Amino acid sequence: MKPQYDLIPEWEFYAAAAETEYLQCIEEGLDMEVYKDLFDAAYRLPQNEVKHKLGDALYAAVQNASPIAGYPYNEPSELNAIRPLCKPFPLTAFRIPDKTAMLDKLYGAWMGRVCGCMLGKSVEGIRTNDLHPFLKDTDNFPLHRYILHSDITDRHRRELSFPFDERIYVDQINGMPPDDDTNYTVMSQQLIEKHGRDFTALDVLQAWPYAQRRTSYCTAERVAYCNFMKGFVPPASAMYKNPYREWIGAQIRADYYGYINPGDPETAAAMAFRDASVSHVKNGIYGAMYVASMLAAAAVSDRIETIIECGLGQIPSTSRLYEAICRVLEDYRHGVDEATWVSKLHAQYDEAYGHYWAHTISNAVIVTAALLYGKGDYGRSICIAVENGFDTDCNAATVGSVLGMRGGIGCIDERWTAPFRDTLCTTLTGLSSLSIRTLAEKTLLHLPQ
Repeated sequence: MKPQYDLIPEWEFYAAAAETEYLQCIEEGLDMEVYKDLFDAAYRLPQNEVKHKLGDALYAAVQNASPIAGYPYNEPSELNAIRPLCKPFPLTAFRIPDKTAMLDKLYGAWMGRVCGCMLGKSVEGIRTNDLHPFLKDTDNFPLHRYILHSDITDRHRRELSFPFDERIYVDQINGMPPDDDTNYTVMSQQLIEKHGRDFTALDVLQAWPYAQRRTSYCTAERVAYCNFMKGFVPPASAMYKNPYREWIGAQIRADYYGYINPGDPETAAAMAFRDASVSHVKNGIYGAMYVASMLAAAAVSDRIETIIECGLGQIPSTSRLYEAICRVLEDYRHGVDEATWVSKLHAQYDEAYGHYWAHTISNAVIVTAALLYGKGDYGRSICIAVENGFDTDCNAATVGSVLGMRGGIGCIDERWTAPFRDTLCTTLTGLSSLSIRTLAEKTLLHLPQ
């Protein structure tokens, strides 16, 4: 008996992502050039037994590959190896907000994440060659409001390639609709409620099958889920046949660990590491640590550059992610304007390729730039995170979360919050509809006592 290979979902069929695996290996500095034609051939084959067997051979080649000479980055995936490579940014002269002020910030962080997510959710997957003409047609460029279903015309459906009618819009909702960017934040809260602040990576992964069905997990998370079902535990669950190991998934799961560690980026990063290590390696882990650390800093600092520097201080200074974020920060400090930054972004990362569209680094760059060029303005910042494409809902959710934590609920104009009526819906078992304020109140209980 043999499986019907063409029925196996793409994210669960290693060789289906042969092109992604090759690009990932090259970026990691592995000497894979001799295998390039085989990766190309595997990618083009129909999904059958031959492709499956070729994938096994390619995976063996990846496992045995040597690093290229002179590779300039040092990117470990173990916390005890990551720490010595960090340059922590000291947070000085700060105090933890009192309970009332902290609740205001946490409510702002949760709501900020929800609003940003919804702004990007309506156009998730779009490329800017479709997005910008659409926004200009609807008097919404630069982006400054939610995208509405009523904005869409038959001409847009006919002339633009994006499947507008397959998305959901703010004029169609009753509360925030389910989304992985918010599901994971709720899952982290559930994790802390059950296991406490000393949870393990295995605790994270063991919770996944009970939280939601397999098809709710994507890319690296789907691979880790399936690996766990085969007996792989962290960190092997993140490594075995996982072409998406540096994609954005862990970065969108990290917010809660920043929420519950105000003023303590190091502990926030350590928690984010444990979560991320179930499904990601290297920069995929660092993205989660970066976001959690920024949120911990945003609870006690108003200065955007300080928040970013605290995030940088918890990831290896020898990594590609550190280098990319520093480049954005340096350009901003040297007066590079927003339009020039946008040109540089699209020159370096090709949004037409799924690998770059969903990679941690390209999207962390957008998050960083949106925080800087938005200059602390909540609405403008989440709009920058969306109007430049790539993973729109993920990036705007993260930016909104950071700024909501920084400024509290009062920094988010009612035009962004009103559509949700304080309601967040999820696909999680037993948690279909939740009060956003109640989620913030529960979060307060998970801070260090």
